[in-house]
Amino acid sequence: MTGYGDAREQEGGRLIAVEVRTVNNRYLKVSIRCPDAYSAKEQEIEKLVRNSVARGTVNIALRIDSVSRSGQYHINHDVIQSYWEQLIAITDEMHLSPPAQLTDFLTLPGVIVEDEDGRTDVDAEWPLVQKVLEKALAQLDEFRQREGDSMRQDLVQQCELIAAQLETVAERAPTVIVQYRDKLKDRVTQLLRDTGVSVTDADLIREVSLFADRCDINEEITRMRSHLDQFSECLNQKESAGRKLEFLCQEMFREVNTIGSKSNNVDIAHAVVEMKGCIERLREIVQNVE
Repeated sequence: MTGYGDAREQEGGRLIAVEVRTVNNRYLKVSIRCPDAYSAKEQEIEKLVRNSVARGTVNIALRIDSVSRSGQYHINHDVIQSYWEQLIAITDEMHLSPPAQLTDFLTLPGVIVEDEDGRTDVDAEWPLVQKVLEKALAQLDEFRQREGDSMRQDLVQQCELIAAQLETVAERAPTVIVQYRDKLKDRVTQLLRDTGVSVTDADLIREVSLFADRCDINEEITRMRSHLDQFSECLNQKESAGRKLEFLCQEMFREVNTIGSKSNNVDIAHAVVEMKGCIERLREIVQNVE
């Protein structure tokens, strides 16, 4: 499920800012961008994320800036000189003019470094970072809750449409056998009219019984109703049910396919097409559900 959350706090001359973004994914994947000093804390950051998010790709951006005006950074002369010498060598080989200024070099890795007295005390700052991260995750959860409510309404609507079409199938199912019996009797009677041969009721009953067994969809209808009930129960659960909803969509699609292959009725065929369309919509939405 997509979502966004951010938070920031300032304390002791340091500005802590956290941005959290999530996109859809069947599994949980956490990607963290943070200062090098906080690399050792990535496991703890991911643990906090896993306590809030069960599925999706989660991108965490942690930024720590100094708001003190005292000079805590300086240009690393050796690094920028190395960059310059390499660039001169390349421009000579390509017969190009070297750049007229060094402004662009300031953004290269290692050019601007923090002074010894301005280095990050990770253990001292971690409680504040954790607080900011938890605020961002709480905002993310609110964002996802709003989106989830909208998705739930859509899921409920699609299930209601499926249930309505399923009732149409249940109503039409008994008439399929009756229609087949009448058509079979009329057809055989016409074919044997001039032959002097008659068809007994036993023969007709046997053939109709075989057809009734082949096209019986009562079990499929019962299972579909059960799946819809389970789907509704999952929507009302507080815990994550995305995987279970995906499984139920697969099962419903399988039952509808069986109904379509067994039925021999135009109205049922139309209802099957409508149900398949609704289930496809369910699948699309459920892929975004945590």
